[in-house]
Amino acid sequence: MTLVAILTVRRAALEQFRAFERQAAAVMQAHRGRIERTVVAPDDSPELVREVHVVVFPDAGAFEAYRADARLATLAPLRESAVVRTELLIGEDGPDYGAA
Repeated sequence: MTLVAILTVRRAALEQFRAFERQAAAVMQAHRGRIERTVVAPDDSPELVREVHVVVFPDAGAFEAYRADARLATLAPLRESAVVRTELLIGEDGPDYGAA
């Protein structure tokens, strides 16, 4: 399963956000998930940054186990201090338009 997370982050809390993401990624690995790619995108506000993550898990059960992990719950205050908004898209890999 593939997820796209669009996170809007307070620029002043960017280091806290990145600390959260490094720790959350370690929890994610315990459930066979990983962040495949990140993209930093401009935001209309100078106080905010948007970061897009492409995340993969082997299946929905692994993703749910990650979200239910107590280690992730302990990181919630760090995340809440930095993240203003999250949009999550859940799907599967689409066609490879670059393939001949």
